[in-house]
Amino acid sequence: MPEVRPSDIARMRDALFIDGPVTGRQASRFWVLLSLAAVIATAGLISSSEATVIGAMIVAPLMTPILGAALALVLADRAHLLRSAGLVVAGGLLVVGIGALMAFVVHPVDAFAGNAQVEARTSATLIDLVAALATGTVGAFALVRSDVSDTLPGVAIAISLVPPLATVGLLLEVGRFQAATGALLLFVTNVAAIIATGVVVLLLYRVRAAAEQGGWAPGRLRGTALAAVGAVLLLLCVPLATTSLQLVTGELDQRTAAEVSARWAASVGWHLEAVQIRNSVLVVTALGPPPLPDTAGLRSQLAANGLSGLALQLRLAVGSTQNYPLQTGG
Repeated sequence: MPEVRPSDIARMRDALFIDGPVTGRQASRFWVLLSLAAVIATAGLISSSEATVIGAMIVAPLMTPILGAALALVLADRAHLLRSAGLVVAGGLLVVGIGALMAFVVHPVDAFAGNAQVEARTSATLIDLVAALATGTVGAFALVRSDVSDTLPGVAIAISLVPPLATVGLLLEVGRFQAATGALLLFVTNVAAIIATGVVVLLLYRVRAAAEQGGWAPGRLRGTALAAVGAVLLLLCVPLATTSLQLVTGELDQRTAAEVSARWAASVGWHLEAVQIRNSVLVVTALGPPPLPDTAGLRSQLAANGLSGLALQLRLAVGSTQNYPLQTGG
């Protein structure tokens, strides 16, 4: 693994450490871009526009203090570590606030229940952690190697930071607290993964030795700090694994429910339209001619296939067909 030079340390410090007053050039740029990214992300979430959400990811500068925290941790720079962590927390609260404010203004009737962009960010799983670890590694590698810095826009798109926070604000405002917790878990997972992989990459590139050569004497790197980062990742694996298991179980239950419902609908001469499981409620939509079919059979068949723990909601649409053949002659 090639070592970095003192000039690389200077470049990374200038890029990641946001010093000076709030009205200074670095800080003002961070807050203005973050505010605009929050507005763009929230608008994209409300309108369920994937392109708009991606645009917000590119604009958002939240990756800067997160990688700054990783660099400060490696250099044992307590002042910059606290400052970077403070910027991440304060920036996160700002995005959540903007999301809640915009939700208060529009407040759709369905409370974002059917919004694909919102729902995609409420169920963090282990695969999200794997993706975040890989993306964080690429981001740290692009930071150390200036010759591959052109990959950073792709890293900004791959890692989801501002959209989950905007989702938290939207869902808190409409009272969907459990879903908001899931979106917050996704953000925390991404932040922890970026810091962890950033620390590993910076240590592999011997950043501390380069800092000493450049006159930035790093502090004493304690094993407890590195252990704390690893412990956070391990703790996050618990809720992520739980969510992953719930999603897999839900997919299997929905598949079984669809098969059972299709057999029942065919047996009574009806047509199955849709089968969905929402919050432990099985919603079955069917169409058919009058009279209404006997629904007791469906309930018993579901129970026989291990789905007795789901509440059943049947949506039956009664209809009939009338044919009017083409008339010929007078």
